[in-house]
Amino acid sequence: MKSEPEVIISNEPWQKPLPNIDKDNAAFYEGLRRHQFLVWRCKKCGASYWPKAYCQNHENEPFAANMDWAPASGRGKIFAFNRHHLAFHPAFKDEIPYVYALIELDEGPLVSSTLVGNRLPGDVYDVGQTVEVVYEDHPAEGFSLPRFRIVD
Repeated sequence: MKSEPEVIISNEPWQKPLPNIDKDNAAFYEGLRRHQFLVWRCKKCGASYWPKAYCQNHENEPFAANMDWAPASGRGKIFAFNRHHLAFHPAFKDEIPYVYALIELDEGPLVSSTLVGNRLPGDVYDVGQTVEVVYEDHPAEGFSLPRFRIVD
C-alpha cells in the first residue's frame, strides 16, 4: 500500500528567485501542487521525458499529440550531486551548505533539485542512493517545488 507523500509547508515569504513556470511546464507545477509528480510521456511507447520533448523512439504526431503529462513514481537514484558552500543569491545564505542533486527517476529522465532531510550524501560513494520526492508547498505564492530525500 502506497503511503502519503512527505510534504513541507512553508508560510515564510518567498525571497528567492521564482520558479520559471510557463505554458510548457504549467501542468508539471500543477501536479506538484496536487502532490503528484508528473513526467512527459509518449502515449505510443511509454518513454518518459523531462523537460518536455518529442519522443526519440519514433516519428511524432504534429503538435506532440502522441505526448502527454503522466504520473510518475517520484522515486529514483542520485546520479550526481554537489554541496554548495557559497550562496549564488542572498536569499540562500541561511541554507549554506546545501546539497543539489541530479536524480535519475525510475522512469528514466534526469531531474535536478535540492536534497532535504537528515540523511545527506557525504562523498562519491553516496551516488546511487535511492531517493523519493518531498513536496515543498508555498501556499502564499501558490506553487509547490519538488525536493528529494534519501530513503532506506
